[in-house]
Amino acid sequence: MSNGQRALVTGGSRSVGAAVAAALAQAGYTVAVHCRADTTGADAVAAALPGLGHAVVAGDLADPERARSVVTAAVEALGGVDLLVNNAGRYVERPITETSYADWQANWREILDVNLHGTANVTWCVVHHLLERPEGPAGGRIVNIGSRGAYRGEPNAPAYGASKAGVHSLTQSLAVDLAPHGIGVAAVAPGFIRTDMVASLLDGATGDAIRAQSPFGRVAEPAEIAAAVAWLASPEAVWASGAVLDLNGASYLR
Repeated sequence: MSNGQRALVTGGSRSVGAAVAAALAQAGYTVAVHCRADTTGADAVAAALPGLGHAVVAGDLADPERARSVVTAAVEALGGVDLLVNNAGRYVERPITETSYADWQANWREILDVNLHGTANVTWCVVHHLLERPEGPAGGRIVNIGSRGAYRGEPNAPAYGASKAGVHSLTQSLAVDLAPHGIGVAAVAPGFIRTDMVASLLDGATGDAIRAQSPFGRVAEPAEIAAAVAWLASPEAVWASGAVLDLNGASYLR
């Protein structure tokens, strides 16, 4: 049953993003599922969501104008956006001791342009939509997907860790700035998650060591991250604005 709310989930075509889209649709949201280019996966995710009116929007968020067009398309398809989940991101390992100077620079541009600049640009577009919509800025919610690596460090992927630290800081800055407008901003910081991107690691020689990072002896399932996102998006969670919720199974405590 629809709750009248509309959500844009970036990177929604697989794994965590797909689980978030499903959890929000189950809670009554109409969802715009974003993907970078090929819409095959996003089409399948949207078609499987409960409820009606879901949409697919595509665009490379590393391009500021494409980021704007993604938000515009979501607003047009859904009739507006009340919730933004910034999930799109890239992870590429480039240890500093094993990377050429040119590759080092290219990696930082690639990762920051999506994980941090893309998140910031999509957020700007959604916030201005919320502030300028005809019915007035009656609240709204932004939930960002950060990472345990922002705190613990990512020695093999320092650009990724730095980008997620930036996402956490952005979350807290905007939580203060947007609260007077009734807009809540929060984030989750997951550890390892069972996704297709890390399946080879979990199934290979490193799998046991990865699972042993948590005293539960396993990694998170995408649905567990999605459940936390859905709660942060709920009206009951507005007082969590500014929070970065650790979701790492006690694998890293701070």
